[in-house]
Amino acid sequence: MRVSLLIILLFFHLFKLTAQTETSLKILDSVTINEWLVENKVPAIAIGTIEKGKLNPVRVLGKIQGDIPASTQTIFDVASLTKTITTLLTLKLVDANSWKLDEPLSHYWIDPDIKNNPLHNKITTRHVLSHRTGFKNWRRMNKDKKLTFDFEPGTKFQYSGEGFEYLRKALEEKFDISFQKLTDSLVFKPNKMNNSQLTWSESIDSLNFAGTHDKYGNEYVYKKSSKANAADNLLTTIGDFSNLGLNIINQQYLDQNTYREMIIQHSSVRDGISFGLGWIIFNDLSNNEYALFNAGSDQGINALIVLLPKSKRGLIVMTNGDNGRALAMKIIGETLGEIGKEILGRF
Repeated sequence: MRVSLLIILLFFHLFKLTAQTETSLKILDSVTINEWLVENKVPAIAIGTIEKGKLNPVRVLGKIQGDIPASTQTIFDVASLTKTITTLLTLKLVDANSWKLDEPLSHYWIDPDIKNNPLHNKITTRHVLSHRTGFKNWRRMNKDKKLTFDFEPGTKFQYSGEGFEYLRKALEEKFDISFQKLTDSLVFKPNKMNNSQLTWSESIDSLNFAGTHDKYGNEYVYKKSSKANAADNLLTTIGDFSNLGLNIINQQYLDQNTYREMIIQHSSVRDGISFGLGWIIFNDLSNNEYALFNAGSDQGINALIVLLPKSKRGLIVMTNGDNGRALAMKIIGETLGEIGKEILGRF
């Protein structure tokens, strides 16, 4: 009887350890990460992790500006992760009943390139955030460099930065406030993103900027943005963006109904991958989990965020190199374990 009791207790102890493992992260050691930086010729990396709804100490490794050690104050350009900011700003306005997801944006803005096309009356915020405007990623991809519709808004998926810029102009027209000021007051300040900006300013110490690098680790000449873009060029730190991820996971930023609207499928990308409002959604993962995912990639820039709201886990990665995507994906698989591998398997 005593032996049977010991076996039962051992079983429950092992079950508890297994359950803990399924909801914990593997924190990679610095030696391994530094080796990967060298192998991939990526000068620096910043990593934020969230476990059980709490932010672990952020980590920044490698060097910037040649031989300056990167730090938690290092500023990274995170490219299309800017769209996450625009999404949350817009949904916060929806929370306040100051903006409607299904109101035509033509009530506030009509791009001159499409003013004679009646389809402009059909574009809504919901279409923008779920990438169903009918626009290409950028108008410069069209032969005449002008904005045009590839299909009727709302009928199918096509990733578009132009859509987010269209939304920015509509927001600025309605509220008569710059996009930068709207973002400062409704996203950056509430989420304690004190080191984040949409444009380059004199307050940024250039020696604290991560820069951008090619596949050999050579530095590109960085083009400093002087005008806010709703789809690109966010300058931020790993601490700032991790704070944002934490508040999303803990549902402390948006109202419950708006959050629910954000995470449901609005457009299908392919099997196992869909778009909610502003987020790529991976549904039906192990342990009844789902993931919110966004990534940014420009010349010499690769960054991503993965959030697992049900188990309250998250991973944020920022790099300053063309080879950073492969490195960031490897960190997903190692840090998030089986679910990380499931996510990678759907790309």
